[in-house]
Amino acid sequence: MMGDFVMVRTIQGSLDASGIRFAIVISRFNMFISERLLSGALDALERHGAPMNEVAVAWVPGSFEVPAIAHKMALSKKFDAVICLGTLIRGETPHFDHLSAAVTRGLGGIGIQADIPVVNGILTCNTTEQAIDRAGLKTGNKGFEAAVTAIEMAQVFKQL
Repeated sequence: MMGDFVMVRTIQGSLDASGIRFAIVISRFNMFISERLLSGALDALERHGAPMNEVAVAWVPGSFEVPAIAHKMALSKKFDAVICLGTLIRGETPHFDHLSAAVTRGLGGIGIQADIPVVNGILTCNTTEQAIDRAGLKTGNKGFEAAVTAIEMAQVFKQL
């Protein structure tokens, strides 16, 4: 009926990271950008109360390798969320398109299979300048944003 108010249960995450265990998988390729993304992610986790002694960081050679380690970490049950960071920059060949699609597809399936949040913080940029801008220069730090997303999603998962 119109006008009747029915109380519904709302599920939404807070940005309280206390008690949540995080894994970060990060690519060494384009290290100068990766380091900025990692710094942003760690800053976000610390600011939101994550127990920093419960944060594990795994370095891998490139973005293509991120899903394999993210999968292993997600299935380990040692973490409540996995944050994936790296940078893919378009070159002159279709290699970028293949890698971007494979990494995105891979990360998307891991969270569903492992039943924990797996956050895709892999930058896919046309230029190095775009990547630098997204790693803290002009458009904020996507590592920070990925960590905030992981916090909120871990909180939502806790409620379900």
